[in-house]
Amino acid sequence: MTADIPGAVEAHEASGTASAPTGKRLRWNKVPEVTAYFWVIKILCTTVGETAADLLNAKLGLGLTGVSLLMSVLLVAVLVAQFRTRAYRPGIYWLAVALISVVGTLISDNLTDNLGVPLETSTVAFGVALVVVFVAWYRSERTLSIHHVDTTRRESFYWLAVLFTFALGTAAGDLVAERMDLGYWLSAGLFALGIAAVAVAHFSLGLDAVWSFWIAYILTRPLGASIGDYLSQPTSDGGLGLGTVITSVLFLTVILGLVVFLTVTRRDVSEPERLTARAS
Repeated sequence: MTADIPGAVEAHEASGTASAPTGKRLRWNKVPEVTAYFWVIKILCTTVGETAADLLNAKLGLGLTGVSLLMSVLLVAVLVAQFRTRAYRPGIYWLAVALISVVGTLISDNLTDNLGVPLETSTVAFGVALVVVFVAWYRSERTLSIHHVDTTRRESFYWLAVLFTFALGTAAGDLVAERMDLGYWLSAGLFALGIAAVAVAHFSLGLDAVWSFWIAYILTRPLGASIGDYLSQPTSDGGLGLGTVITSVLFLTVILGLVVFLTVTRRDVSEPERLTARAS
């Protein structure tokens, strides 16, 4: 299936150049094709990142710092498994994304709640860090294409970029919610409109595929967080009052079902790789 949202076009094709990758070349791409399934699971993972971070912080009794350390250790373990795979594996990949969503949320929360860093400062800092990753990635590989994450170095840049997009999305989303005080539903609508605007700019106005993808990727974080808050927060605060446990379990169940479906059908693997896998 081809991508339905920004990110479907090769980044190096947009620049008109393609260079040989540095590092050991793998046989297949290590990340999924950008399909509708990709965006649905990504938004679900961001929702889980918001509700699970709140749940763990409230239930484990470890404090924000303790929970952050625990989840960071789990993330490192899963990323080690991800890097050791030879091709894209939906279960490991999406578990890593879900954990990065939680860790990215906790990093932003630690800066705000424990260190007293203003949201304006953390938003700018995460934005600068993300730009630095993109610059280093491009200078090293001469491409930012997510369709050729087939070396260890490219995969390292990819996951660094994903981490900072979650942290940036958390800080920027909290900043917008705090400054504009729109409520959960209106906030979700605002970020959904932002993603729609990026799609229109890409398909109708020629906005570069790479930037279209990453801008939309960042915006899905506050979108998912707004949905999660609306479902989990008390009715007195404008939510549905489902609680963080029910909300987290509900979304994790849907994510698991979709990941199993993709593992079986390989719908988010490029056609040439599917044919090669069948023949090997």
